[in-house]
Amino acid sequence: MLATFIIGLREGLEAALIVGIIAAFLRKNGKSLFAMWVGVVLALVLSVIVGIALEMTERALPQASQEGMESVIGAVAVFFVTGMIMWMNTHAHNMKKELESDAAEAISQSSAWALASMAFLAVLKEGFETSVFLLATFSVAQSAMWAAVGAVTGLIVAVIIGCGLYFGGIRINLSRFFRFTGLFLILVAGGLIITSLQTAHEAGWLNIGQQRIADLSWLVPPGTVRSALITGVLGIPADPNQIQTVAWLLYIGMVSVMVYWPAHRRPAPEKAAGLSMVFAGVMALAALSLWLFYPPFTLQLPDSAPLVSNAQTPAGQVQLLVTADNGYQLSVQSAAGKITQIPLARDAAMSGERAGLPTREWNTKTSLTPAGAPDVVSLDQVVALYGNRIPIGLNPAMHPGPYQAQWTVHCNVQVVAAGDALLDASGQADEVITLSGSGLQSPRTVTVRTPTADVSACNWQLSYAWQQHVSDALQQRQRYQDTYRFWAYMLPALLAALALIFAVSALRVLLKFRHERSSVSREYDLSFGSQPHTHLPKNKG
Repeated sequence: MLATFIIGLREGLEAALIVGIIAAFLRKNGKSLFAMWVGVVLALVLSVIVGIALEMTERALPQASQEGMESVIGAVAVFFVTGMIMWMNTHAHNMKKELESDAAEAISQSSAWALASMAFLAVLKEGFETSVFLLATFSVAQSAMWAAVGAVTGLIVAVIIGCGLYFGGIRINLSRFFRFTGLFLILVAGGLIITSLQTAHEAGWLNIGQQRIADLSWLVPPGTVRSALITGVLGIPADPNQIQTVAWLLYIGMVSVMVYWPAHRRPAPEKAAGLSMVFAGVMALAALSLWLFYPPFTLQLPDSAPLVSNAQTPAGQVQLLVTADNGYQLSVQSAAGKITQIPLARDAAMSGERAGLPTREWNTKTSLTPAGAPDVVSLDQVVALYGNRIPIGLNPAMHPGPYQAQWTVHCNVQVVAAGDALLDASGQADEVITLSGSGLQSPRTVTVRTPTADVSACNWQLSYAWQQHVSDALQQRQRYQDTYRFWAYMLPALLAALALIFAVSALRVLLKFRHERSSVSREYDLSFGSQPHTHLPKNKG
């Protein structure tokens, strides 16, 4: 409630001051306030619509997407509030003069819509900032109802103060007010950074620096006033991790120095702008260097993987190959040197997960007739193949043999791949004989329990040591990819954005000083050219 109250008070008071200054200037110049109020009402309505639209959009998204949108809204809110704090820190004492100058320009255009546009844009900026900032704060508030009460109360107090300032009943030091509330909002924005990083992790965007570095449960026990203030208002959790702590300290330190550094120790504005340009260049160069030269991870695995039998004896080798149609092919080489190619269509794969790794899985079945299998078998051979037992449904007295035999081997192969790496594979074979003749009224199917060479060639699996080695390597690659995404993409993007902000801000200052020097130079030239020549030489004629 306290955070939303301060946000509503500060943003509302800023908007109230803008409207009050414009209204007082118009009243002093005998102009109607209707156009101004049209712009104010339109800006307020649009700000409410933006806030509602963002909230409805967030609720309509899946859970992971909601976390991602909360991260984006939080980042935008931090950007807005930081810019607002810094702008008000430098312009609070000149705000009235600047607004009156803009209003005078609008009046000179003899257009009510020019004045309405001025009020609309000024209030829209504050309203949009308030909508985004409050939406981000509501998402981390312990009670949405009390957060809303705080925001509404802050806005009401802001309107009362604004009316008091307009009618002359209240006098406050605006510069000091904005400096004190700015410190509180810096802390609130720091808490929003922590929350944005947390939701970015929950959305799967940021997985680096998640190790907890402190246990603050003693400082913020649940259900206490301290917890409501530190966690509920300032957003500091009981278990901050590495990246949250670093980001919070950097933000609080940098913004506090930029806002509250003593004025007599600050460099001249033009020199400060030059330093900002240099700083922007350094950040842009760092961003480009990280993006170009941060090394990617290279997965190094042998081309083929060892196979073992059910008895854990060597059974050959297997290799996963990528085909021309972006599918796969499993090449199995038995211990005897026989090579079998098993196609694995990409669209036939099923998605899965192994040890936290996303996988694609295939289950293929093939049938074949073993080479060299006899077409005729005796009763003794059938008994031996069935594990020295007479198969069910076969009566030696009525069906003494020999029998016509049709041999079939069913080979079931399961393959698991993570990316282009073979993570697991196994083969299991069943061999059956279909017997006919020797008085059998219908064919009898008998499962061979004593495996032949063809069956043994399909009973294999990847060694456990290989599976563990590949799993460890893939998990290491995934961890490195999280690190690589942060250092090669996220951080360069952040540095580039900051470099652009610093460069644009510095360029505006430099152009302003250049324009002022040009104006002074032109005024000097005109003044010099208009001086009367009182010391002209006399005509000697």
